[in-house]
Amino acid sequence: MREAIIIDTDPGQDDAVALLLAFASADRLDLRAITTVAGNVPVAQTTANALRIRDLAGAEAAGVPVHAGAEGPLLFPLETAEFVCGPDGLAGAELPPPRSEPAAGHAVEAIIAICRAAPDDGITLCPLGPLTNLALAFRLAPDILPKVKRIVLMGGAIGLGNMTPAAEFNVHVDPHAAAIVFDSGRPVVMFGLGVTLQAIASHEQVARIGALGTATGRAVHGMLTRPRPGGLGTAGHPMHDPCVIAFLLWPELFAGRDCFVEVETGAGPLRGRTTIDWNGRLKRQPNAHVVATVQAHELFERMIARFATLP
Repeated sequence: MREAIIIDTDPGQDDAVALLLAFASADRLDLRAITTVAGNVPVAQTTANALRIRDLAGAEAAGVPVHAGAEGPLLFPLETAEFVCGPDGLAGAELPPPRSEPAAGHAVEAIIAICRAAPDDGITLCPLGPLTNLALAFRLAPDILPKVKRIVLMGGAIGLGNMTPAAEFNVHVDPHAAAIVFDSGRPVVMFGLGVTLQAIASHEQVARIGALGTATGRAVHGMLTRPRPGGLGTAGHPMHDPCVIAFLLWPELFAGRDCFVEVETGAGPLRGRTTIDWNGRLKRQPNAHVVATVQAHELFERMIARFATLP
């Protein structure tokens, strides 16, 4: 039985790869909608990027609606990441403008409607960017919470951040939304920088993606080999967001433990820090399964096989 999912995203190169992996896994994943949020770039551009990626994935992907969502965080001004992703968020992909328009209705409305129509534990939410849309949906319609099977998210860090010394980008951008999600009472699987920085393809694997001879292969290869600024924690090109989708497909490639996670919402230098009680010192009930390791080589072997099925 396929797992019904919503991907909430701010594409971004690694978001794009995650979306392509989901499109290539329709045998396992029932992608009900893509909802977009401001993050790597403003929401008008993240929405256009989601549409461009949907176009790239081909005819079968075309039926998945894309809904534009929140234009900024709950309280703080929006901070974006063009310095990493490029002016349009998808540097290296060389994709044309979108061929279609987003679906009618706000992303938060779409999340609420899809969840309400589902059975209890019927929808998995897969946020890949700031958690603004999910937080708004949970506050506006708390009746949807029983419909959420789990929230598998990319965000936070057990160690150093990538936006500030304390914080990973997604949680830094909207820490108040992240706090709402972690405190939602629903199962959370957290992919922080500690694990996603391990998700780096070998040079040989990157070359094989480029050698697929398809538009998807060329776009993914271009995104993985684009120049990136230094100081981001690795000389490689970690694929943060694809870990979320890969976990749904191949959980055996990952390992972690249940922990209590608290998000710092203050405006100071610790804004967006995720304090992860890895060793249970606080004696608090765990609110997330924090993933710590990934079998990166096998992950990319399986991803390449999936990408080979796309146009």
